[in-house]
Amino acid sequence: MTRLFGVYGASGCGRGIMPLLRAELAGEDARLVFVDDAPPSDHINGHAVLVFDDFIRDEACSRHVAIAIANSKVRETLDWRCAAAGVEVIGTRAPNVVIMDDVEIGAGALLSPFVAVTSNIRIGRCFHANLYSYVEHDCVIGDYVTFAPGVHCNGNVSIGDHAYIGAGAVIRQGLSIGAGATVGMGAVVTKNVPAGATVAGNPARPLDKKQDFGP
Repeated sequence: MTRLFGVYGASGCGRGIMPLLRAELAGEDARLVFVDDAPPSDHINGHAVLVFDDFIRDEACSRHVAIAIANSKVRETLDWRCAAAGVEVIGTRAPNVVIMDDVEIGAGALLSPFVAVTSNIRIGRCFHANLYSYVEHDCVIGDYVTFAPGVHCNGNVSIGDHAYIGAGAVIRQGLSIGAGATVGMGAVVTKNVPAGATVAGNPARPLDKKQDFGP
């Protein structure tokens, strides 16, 4: 029997990760599928789409999943679901990802093309780093953190679990981003962000949820 590999999530995030995992497994005795709880189709981009129960019943000598779900809370739930079912959660990375010295990255990290992680960095489980993001020296990043495309995370930054950093955001050196915080697209973060807060703008400020931004 062959090894079975799945990309959990057949939407945009998963379709961006599938080619990376396919390239990594090229030449190996492995079958590669999408896993989705509400499959949009039987096949996507040449790969079968299975619900999770079918994935764990499929004949295979081992099962492995890359969780490509943008919502970090759902990502954590699926991480636990896979562990309970004996499915190994794995990561993948583009061939041109740069990782330097003394870097520890937890299981399940998905690193898109042109991501750079420099030196002396600790990153937790199921980290998502989208296109052209970077993490500079001496950063500590928690579990289930998401970087949208083009995030600039400078040195000595601490980021808590489940934080979301929007596309093109810049985080100044030495700051702390609390657990569950959201940094808006294009924000320039010059002060610490409390846990659960949402900030946006340049410089980034707490977002007034009552403000009407229009359609």
